[in-house]
Amino acid sequence: MNLILLGAPGAGKGTQAELLVKKLSIPAISTGNMLREAIANGTELGKKAKQFMDEGALVPDELILGIIGDRVAQSDCAKGFILDGVPRTLAQAEALEAKGIRIDHVVSIEVDDSVIEGRMTGRRVCGKCGASYHVVANPPKVDGVCDSCGSELVIRKDDKPETVRKRLEVYHATTEVLKDFYGKLGRLCVVNGDQSIEGANEDILKAIGAKV
Repeated sequence: MNLILLGAPGAGKGTQAELLVKKLSIPAISTGNMLREAIANGTELGKKAKQFMDEGALVPDELILGIIGDRVAQSDCAKGFILDGVPRTLAQAEALEAKGIRIDHVVSIEVDDSVIEGRMTGRRVCGKCGASYHVVANPPKVDGVCDSCGSELVIRKDDKPETVRKRLEVYHATTEVLKDFYGKLGRLCVVNGDQSIEGANEDILKAIGAKV
């Protein structure tokens, strides 16, 4: 089963992707994590992407699609995958179709902008493995420490209030048209993201016809 998770920054895509990986036994492909890894490693792609990400702007399609095409061709994606954070534009969605990358379900996690802003201020991310937490909704077992790898949790630059508002503007201007695109293809499922993590996960599994 090949899935796409849509939703504004902070809607819970990363958290839900982690749960779906465990329940469906397929990998999650987060372009955000891959790009941040490239930045940390100082690669050419990382250098190009850093300026866009720091400003809360979208990374150019050719960079994103190159990463995704290589990733889904790997053996662990043979039984399916979850795309988290891509496609973000209509052009990216059309390019995925043109590449023959089959998508079975597109889940849009819906959350009001005001709720998003509140969530982002409490978000903490592992600087090493990219695992995501929230000081209220999904806290780590030890304050400031990643459950998965024990590294320090940080506040990302793109989670600062002024950058969050810019990212939401970009999302509404470019990504929401994807709901129309996938809706016409009969693949869109809409889920309320303003509820418990477990509740949202159950709704997602029901929407895609998987066992809860």
